[in-house]
Amino acid sequence: MRNLVTMNDFSEVEHGKSCLFPAYKSDAGIKLKNFLNEIDKGLDKKLEDLFNGWLKDLETKTFLTCFSEHRDSEDVLGRLSMWRAYGGSNGIALVFKNGPFLNPTDALKAYSSPVAYLSQAGFQDIFSDTVDGLLAETNFIKSLGSQALLDGLFYAFKFAVLCTKHPGFHEEREWRIIHSPDFESSSHIKMDIEVVRGVPQQVCKIPLNNIPDEGLDGVDIPSLLDRIIIGPTDNQLPMLHAFRTILAECGIEDPDSKIFVSSIPLRHG
Repeated sequence: MRNLVTMNDFSEVEHGKSCLFPAYKSDAGIKLKNFLNEIDKGLDKKLEDLFNGWLKDLETKTFLTCFSEHRDSEDVLGRLSMWRAYGGSNGIALVFKNGPFLNPTDALKAYSSPVAYLSQAGFQDIFSDTVDGLLAETNFIKSLGSQALLDGLFYAFKFAVLCTKHPGFHEEREWRIIHSPDFESSSHIKMDIEVVRGVPQQVCKIPLNNIPDEGLDGVDIPSLLDRIIIGPTDNQLPMLHAFRTILAECGIEDPDSKIFVSSIPLRHG
């Protein structure tokens, strides 16, 4: 996982903020603040102080890795737009099973989320619907207590900022795994220094080991990997031989059944 500030679309957090902040100041936001104060007087101020207090850290000290939803129709060829954008001249696609992305666990203090591709108006609609949904469950939410509500809204605001992108990127169908070590540290995720595209930088590394007693399963390579698709390249044969060896060393039986060679006739440069 790389730091958010190194991502190729530097405006992503700004877009999330430009959606959340006006929504919070809108009529729906006023309804939310009144609801919070009905639960516990001054709770709206506690939420604002908590979120604003962590915002700079979330912007500059959040680490994430990005994935793209994979359709069955892409099992053999992959997706042309992704080969063009990220494949390079010798690219591969690692296709993972989605179980570890969907199963709830706090083992890593790293959390998966789909990206919402929204304009400000689209975000406002969802924000308003969410507030209305909260108000419709007032008695239940009161039973949870003000701290649970505060925590839940903080996380909702956090992911709204970190996982809202301009609708022009919708083709990517992105999911993210997000880790904020200053906010929630993990004894399993290790910090390291890597040189990425010539830039020395901190990265966080997720160990691909199961932690069953903490609810984390299916992340070992034989369980996680569905297939490898070798992208459009002049070096498909040596890459196929290399990945056949790598998969066998990772304990995958019949590695050839996991490797596919894309026949998309794409030329680079």
